[in-house]
Amino acid sequence: MLIIGNFLIAIATVLDYLLVFYMWIIIARAVLSWVNPDPSNQIVQIIYSITEPVLYQIRSRFPVNYGGIDFSPIIIFLAIIFLQTFLVNSLFGLGRYLL
Repeated sequence: MLIIGNFLIAIATVLDYLLVFYMWIIIARAVLSWVNPDPSNQIVQIIYSITEPVLYQIRSRFPVNYGGIDFSPIIIFLAIIFLQTFLVNSLFGLGRYLL
């Protein structure tokens, strides 16, 4: 059971870091939406390609534009916080229980 507990803790740790990293990418995307970046810039293209599929799914399912402001990044933040609070903490707890 020690190996399974350590494995679950490792998965929870990696998942937590990935969620935090994606949250920072969403923040960068929101900041880029305030300015007019060069669309041929490599970094801008990478940020858009990473975030647009998720943001598009939110925009297509929910009315998130009010007064010209896009609130889909806030919904993504709430989903990430939920995943960190529920899934990551549950994996940590289960992993610690199995140790």
